[in-house]
Amino acid sequence: MLKLRSEIGFDCEMKFTTTLIEGFKAAWPICMGYFPIGLAFGVLAQKAGLRPIEIALMSVFVFAGSAQFIAVSMLSSGAAVMAIAMTTFIVNLRHFLMSSSLAVYLQRADRKFLSLFAYGVTDESFAVNMAKFREREWDKGRALVVNHVANAAWVISTVAGGYGGEFIPAGSFGIDYALSAMFLALLVFQLRGRIYYITGILAGALAVVLSLLIPGNSYVVLASVLAATAGFCLRRHVQRKKGIHVN
Repeated sequence: MLKLRSEIGFDCEMKFTTTLIEGFKAAWPICMGYFPIGLAFGVLAQKAGLRPIEIALMSVFVFAGSAQFIAVSMLSSGAAVMAIAMTTFIVNLRHFLMSSSLAVYLQRADRKFLSLFAYGVTDESFAVNMAKFREREWDKGRALVVNHVANAAWVISTVAGGYGGEFIPAGSFGIDYALSAMFLALLVFQLRGRIYYITGILAGALAVVLSLLIPGNSYVVLASVLAATAGFCLRRHVQRKKGIHVN
C-alpha cells in the first residue's frame, strides 16, 4: 500500500512538473515580447507621473497592455476617471470574443479554475493557447501556466520600466510604437488562409474609416466585430459552395 501511494505521488509530481515545463516553453516567446513592451509601458507611465508601486498595481489588477497604454495616455492629457474607465472597458470588449473561443476547450473546468484562468487571458496568451489547443495535445493546466508566466513577466517588466524611466528621455527608442508593433506581429502569425487575409484587411480598412466618423477608441471594437462577422459569413458561404472545410 505504501509503495502504491508512493508511486501515485511520484506520478502526480511528474505530471505537475511536466505541465510547468511545457507551459513555460510555450510562454517564453510571450515573455520575450512582454519585456520590451512592459519596459516601454513602465517608462511612459513614469513620465505620466505614476510611481513604481502604482505601475505594479495597475499591471496586477488590469493586466491589459493596450488598456494600460490608453489609460496612461489619457492620464497624461488630464482625462476624467470615468472617461478612462469607459474607454478601457470598450477596448477590452474583445476579451469576450477570445474567452468565447477558449470556452470550447474548457467546458469541464470548474468556476474556480475558470476565474483564475480568465484573469490571465490576453491577446498573446490567447494566440498561443488557441494554436496549442488546435494541435489536440494541450490541456487546461498547461494553458493556465502560459497565462500566469506571461503575467509575471508583464508585471516585472513594467515595474522595471517604471524605475528605469527616470534615466530615459521621453520618446526615445520609439517606445511609443512598441505596442502597435507587437499587435502587428501577432496578426501575421494568425493569418492561416485567404479568408484570414481578407478579414484582416477589412478590419484595418474599417478601423481607418470609422476612426474618422466615431470619436474615441470605440471604432476599434466595432471594426473588429464587423470584420470578424464578415469573415465568418464568407467562410460559411465558401463551405456551402464547395462542400468542404476551408481554413
